[in-house]
Amino acid sequence: MTLLSSIHTPRDLKALTLVELEELAAEMRQTIIDVMAVNGGHLGSNLGTVEMMVALHRVFNSPEDKFIFDVSHQSYPHKLLTGRAAKFAQIRRYKGLCGFSCPAESPHDHFYAGHAGTAISSALGLAKNRDLSGRSEYVLPIIGDATLSCGMALEALNNLPKALKRFILVLNDNRMSISYNVGAIAQILSSGTFSKPAATFFEQFNLKYVGPIDGHDIMKMIEALEDCKDSTRPILLHLITVKGKGMESATQNPISWHGCKPFDKVTGKMLEGGSNKPTFPKIFGRHLLKMAENDPSLVAITPATPYGSCLTEMMQKFPDRCFDVGIAEEHAVTFSGGLAYGKKMKVVCAIYATFFQRALDNLFQDVCLPGFPVVFTLDRGGLSAEDGSTHHGIYDISFLNTMPNMVICQPRDGHLLKELLESAFSWGRPTAIRYPNMATEERDAPIERRELGKGEILTHGSDIALIALGHMTRTAFAVRDLLAEAGISASVIDPIFLKPLDAELFYEVFTSHKCAVTIEEHSVSGGLGMIMNSFVVRNGFRIPLFNFGIPDAFVEQGTYPELINEIGLDAASIARTLIKQYNMELAPIL
Repeated sequence: MTLLSSIHTPRDLKALTLVELEELAAEMRQTIIDVMAVNGGHLGSNLGTVEMMVALHRVFNSPEDKFIFDVSHQSYPHKLLTGRAAKFAQIRRYKGLCGFSCPAESPHDHFYAGHAGTAISSALGLAKNRDLSGRSEYVLPIIGDATLSCGMALEALNNLPKALKRFILVLNDNRMSISYNVGAIAQILSSGTFSKPAATFFEQFNLKYVGPIDGHDIMKMIEALEDCKDSTRPILLHLITVKGKGMESATQNPISWHGCKPFDKVTGKMLEGGSNKPTFPKIFGRHLLKMAENDPSLVAITPATPYGSCLTEMMQKFPDRCFDVGIAEEHAVTFSGGLAYGKKMKVVCAIYATFFQRALDNLFQDVCLPGFPVVFTLDRGGLSAEDGSTHHGIYDISFLNTMPNMVICQPRDGHLLKELLESAFSWGRPTAIRYPNMATEERDAPIERRELGKGEILTHGSDIALIALGHMTRTAFAVRDLLAEAGISASVIDPIFLKPLDAELFYEVFTSHKCAVTIEEHSVSGGLGMIMNSFVVRNGFRIPLFNFGIPDAFVEQGTYPELINEIGLDAASIARTLIKQYNMELAPIL
C-alpha cells in the first residue's frame, strides 16, 4: 500500500512524520508524471506545487479553511490530497476529473478558476462573508507570480484591509507564466537574494511579507505557515518553486511542458499526434511572420500566449514589433488600440477566444468606438476539449456581433485563413478572425484578396441549405452525403463572414431551398444560428430554419469526438435529425 492510497482526506496528513511527508510528495509527483504521460495536461506547474500543497494541507484544515486557486491549472496535487487520488487517472477525461478547480466535483474546491487574476478578489469576498457571518476559518488565495501582471489582481490588492485576519496570500513564484514573465513586477520579485524590493512592494498593500522560502522544503513551509496563523494582519507568503521539478525535460523546457501532450516517460519526448497536417495557429504564426518580413508597419500583441498563438518566432526576429504584455487581456486590447491610432501601423492582437471575453469593455471603448482597424485573431475558437467549461471559446461571436462596424469572419481551412489575414487591413475596420486549434488543409495556391462580407456556395443542392461556419463545413459535407443516401439534395454554404453578412447570397439561398440549417461550433445563443434566424425574420422569409451548435449549457471536458457526439454536433446526429424532420414535417407541406 502506498502512502498516497492511504490519504482519504487532508486530515490524514496530520499523523505523518516529515520523512513520510517527503515520501508522499515523491509519490504524488510520480503519479502526476504517470497520468500526464497518458492523458496530457498541465505538467510543469503541478510538478512545482507538490511540496507546497503537502505543507498547506498539513497545517490547515480543508475544506473548512479555504484554498482559493488562481487559474487552478496547478491544483492537481490538491486534488490528490482531497479524496480524488483514486480517480486521478481520469483527469481531463470524459466524465472524469476536471483539470481545474471544480466546486461540483469536491467540497474542497470553492470557485471555478480557468483564467488568471481572480483569486485575490474571490478570497477577499469570501473573507468578508466569513467575518460578517461570525466564522473564523482561514482564507488562503494561492497565486502565481504571473497573476500580478493582471490588473484585476492589483485592484484586489488595493482593497486589502490592514486589519484583515486569517488571510494568507500564498505566492508560488516560479518566474513563469505559460511563457517567461514580462514587465516590472517580474523584476521586483526576482531582485536580490532577500527580495527586499518584493517586501517593500507588498508592504505597500498592507501585507506582512514573509519570505522568500524554498517552496520544496516541506518543514520550512510548515514552520512559516504555523507562524503566520496568529498574525493580526494579512500576510504574503513568498515561496520560490521550480516549474517542472522532478522531471528534467520539464525543468529544461518549461514553456513546452506547461501544457503537454502524452509523452514517453523514459525518453521524456512527447508522442506524435494523429495528423501530419499543420494547425490553424501554426499557419497563422508562420504566415504572419511572412507578412511582417514584407511590411515593417505590421505589429503583433499577445497576452502571455506567444507559444500557443505561435508568435515566438516573430517575437525573436522582430522583438520591437511583437509584444507579450503578460496576462493582461484588457491592457492588450487597449494597447492595440493605441498602436493603431492614426492608422499607420497594422496591428494584430492574437488572443484566445475564451480570454477575449475578459476585454469586452476595452474592445467597445478603445477600439470599436474610435474605429481603429485592429485585427483580432481569436485562437481556440470552439471547443477546448480536455480543458473543459472554463476554456471553451464558444461565446465570442455573441458579444462581437453587438459591436457596430465590427467585422467577424472565420476561415474553413488554412489557405482561407491566409487570405483573410492578407485582406483584413484593406477593410479599414476592427476585425475578428476566429479559428480553432486543430489540423487543417493548407493548399498550395495563389492568395487572393477577399472582398468584405462575401460568402461562398461550396456545392449546390435543391432541398436543404447547410450553412456551416468555418471548419464545420467538413461536417456539412458529411451531412450532405448522408442526406443524399436518403434522397435529399443539399447545398453546402460557407458564409465566411458573420458580420457583415452576405445579404445577396442568402437572399438567393432562402428563396431556392425548402429549408435551411446552421451548423457551428459556437453557442447557438448568440452565434451563427441567432444571426441567421434574425436575418430570416427581418427579411420576411418563410423558410424552416434549424440550428445546430453548442447548447445553452456548460460543456465539460473530454476528447473532441466525445464532446461533439454528446451535444449532437456530429454528422450522423445532424443528418438523422434532419431526415426525420424532413420526412415527417417538411416534405408533406413543401
